[in-house]
Amino acid sequence: MSETDLQSKLRHLPASPGVYLFKDAAGEILYVGKANSLRARVRNHFAIDDATSLKNREMVRRIGDVDTIVCGSEAEALLLEANLIKAHHPRFNIQLRDDKKYPYIKVTVHEPFPRVWVTRRLDNDGSRYFGPYTEVGLLRQALELMKRLYTVRSCRYDLPREAPDRPCLDYHIGRCKAPCVGFQSEPDYRAMIGEMLEVLGGAVGPVRKRVAREMAEASAALDFERAAGLRDALAGLDVMERRQRMLDVRGGDQDVIGYARDGDRACAVQLRIRGGKLLGREMDLFDNVEGEPDEELLSTAALRFYLGRGEYGRADLPREILFPDDFEDMGSLAEILSEESSRRVHAHVPRRGEKARLVDLAHQNARHLLEEQALLSEVADRRADDVLYELQEALELTNVPRFIVCFDVSHTQGSEVVASGVAFRNAEPWKAEYRRFRVRGEWGNDDFRSMAEVLERHLKRRVEEQRPLPDLIVIDGGKGQLSAAREVLDRLGLESLEICALAKREEEVYRPDRPLPIRLPRSAPALRLLQRIRDEAHRFAIGYNRKLRTKRTLRSELGDIPGIGPTRQTALLRHFGSVRALREATPEAIAMVPGFSRRLAEAIHRHLHGTAGPADRVATGTTPGDV
Repeated sequence: MSETDLQSKLRHLPASPGVYLFKDAAGEILYVGKANSLRARVRNHFAIDDATSLKNREMVRRIGDVDTIVCGSEAEALLLEANLIKAHHPRFNIQLRDDKKYPYIKVTVHEPFPRVWVTRRLDNDGSRYFGPYTEVGLLRQALELMKRLYTVRSCRYDLPREAPDRPCLDYHIGRCKAPCVGFQSEPDYRAMIGEMLEVLGGAVGPVRKRVAREMAEASAALDFERAAGLRDALAGLDVMERRQRMLDVRGGDQDVIGYARDGDRACAVQLRIRGGKLLGREMDLFDNVEGEPDEELLSTAALRFYLGRGEYGRADLPREILFPDDFEDMGSLAEILSEESSRRVHAHVPRRGEKARLVDLAHQNARHLLEEQALLSEVADRRADDVLYELQEALELTNVPRFIVCFDVSHTQGSEVVASGVAFRNAEPWKAEYRRFRVRGEWGNDDFRSMAEVLERHLKRRVEEQRPLPDLIVIDGGKGQLSAAREVLDRLGLESLEICALAKREEEVYRPDRPLPIRLPRSAPALRLLQRIRDEAHRFAIGYNRKLRTKRTLRSELGDIPGIGPTRQTALLRHFGSVRALREATPEAIAMVPGFSRRLAEAIHRHLHGTAGPADRVATGTTPGDV
């Protein structure tokens, strides 16, 4: 668009409320704004003077076209602006530095047997969401407390329509009462979920009293193991209650907004107060704020908190939102939120008293978080539970894979064919469950048949011994190995077991009944966990193969020495471990092995060093005195 056409367009802009989009010559959106009067607001951008910021001057220089969208009201324009900024991320708007979604605790209350897990997606599916948890420590505390107090199922079965044949590992370790197979009734399960919802919602007192009473009863009955578990749960409830009592505004039901800025960066904080207790804190970080007035930053932060996250960004709205300063969109925002909640939501700027102190507290939080982000270059590693939930979601597994077994086959050009099965529990090695196998089939380097044999032997034995089966089986290999393993599961009637294969070359994950592999980001913790398990299985298999190869080599070399039969070969192998160690040993050291005389040790030493002669055939002969 020519300069003349652009000026003509600016002269004929409507005076109505709406949204405007500045574009460059290539059509890329540079900036999205909203106005009560499009004509006045857009023209104001082009009125350059000495007070105009460098950023705004550069933006105006690049403008090649202006699009406008007329809206029925300023509130409608505010909603449209929020959606357009979220969709296009214009370069000259204040940028959300990390458009991550903070985790929530999700409770699927619409299901007959509700489940609980961590999610970063807010869906309109009838579930209850608690959060967001911007502090990972608080999320961990809440989840750990729920695990101590309540035996909530972690599987994804659509109960009671779907059900497994047997309980999973969670039942055997006391984390679930197995409602999937009828060991816990639906009324009992839902009563447990109802109490858990109260705790997550902040009603800690009644549950604390019950746990304290049950702890005393267990102690009186000499059930000290249960009493100790209840004691730990009670400690968790006390921590949660203390954190909520840190802030008590006598029945307040408010959101409090604060912010801090440092050069081109800024942090905004939302404190969520319900029933006079601080239940949560949300944070957003922003870039590209240098030169922007505080009112613009505050407006952007408010839109992110309440409009930028869709419908569930406006869930559980308070009756009052406290802002540190007035800004142009505050009235329109209150109007939108009031309509969403079907009751009046007041937006207020307190100047004194308790409410002003709350705004100062929000400012302090924002300053602290901004400094913290400047010091920390990366977030600390997430706990195993987070990784397992992520793996469950990425592979679409029915259960959280707390018990994972990985198999790998190793051989030396078709000889010494062995395999390993390593186990991980809660994302950590479970060495008591490590297994190694010598492949019995005479098919050399046929990895498919070797994998099938080993997997069948392992699963058959676990079924016969009635031991828990893994939540996930990982096969080191690609489609071929996965297909062979899947045939074993079908043959054993274990089709419900989850299985995948991890191919080395491209680190692709293969799943049954999926024609294309799953490609996880290289930095994804779920992929790193799979790689770690696969590498451990490979290490364990290689170690066993090397051990057998060493035995074969040692026996081969020692077998040439007259008078050294299989029994003495085994004794030397056990004592020295390798031919190299035996070759470096002195005759005196060899003679220390039970069953070896000094004369026999010297003969072995000469043979290994190439100095043996005809006399050694006599020397190695055995008499009762030699032993």
